[in-house]
Amino acid sequence: MPLAKYKKKRRFGVTPEPAGSDQRAEKKAASLIYVVQKHRASHLHYDFRLEWRGVLLSWAIPKGPSLDPAVKRLAMQVEDHPIEYASFEGVIPEGEYGGGTVMVWDQGTWEPEQADVNSALQKGDLKFTLHGQKLKGSWVLVRTRGYGKSDGRSSWLLIKHRDQYTSTQDVTEKEPHSAVSRRLLADIARDAGGDAEKAATGDPAREGGGSRTAKPAAARLRRNR
Repeated sequence: MPLAKYKKKRRFGVTPEPAGSDQRAEKKAASLIYVVQKHRASHLHYDFRLEWRGVLLSWAIPKGPSLDPAVKRLAMQVEDHPIEYASFEGVIPEGEYGGGTVMVWDQGTWEPEQADVNSALQKGDLKFTLHGQKLKGSWVLVRTRGYGKSDGRSSWLLIKHRDQYTSTQDVTEKEPHSAVSRRLLADIARDAGGDAEKAATGDPAREGGGSRTAKPAAARLRRNR
């Protein structure tokens, strides 16, 4: 079952995450979903997901994607997620797997640049084009050697190819808001009854320290206690 690992780690009576379906419906390459979810769990990271063969292939990127071809971002492959997960934005309860706040940071579609995607994944060299709101153009995921599990599903690098979409600006700092709700992490947490102070540590810092929403969120929490 393709989602067995995903389902084993979650209690769907507690977490609002979608359980998904094990019936995989494959789609044409031109309409494959792509999403990046910013996730403030025990640590801040960005979950990079590509739809393939009815699931979302998923990698956790601790520092987030970079538009600079000279910067190689570590991408730890994790369990496949259901297609329905692409629209999930909200709060996973503390104490549950991945407990924290999730933002749909970017979304769109992707196209493989190789005819045989399964072979590219097996070899650990997947080239693709993104049509996102924030990330666009040509990219590659390359599996690293000497680090990770023997099944080759652990350690990869996400690298931007040189094209008109390259930049040395930090896209995660420049574009901190949700692609669907325009909220910051602290706003998402507050609206869902989560830990806004913790979530705010994943929002961009303002001059003088602290996040743009950390202090207001903390004040609101104190007033409500």
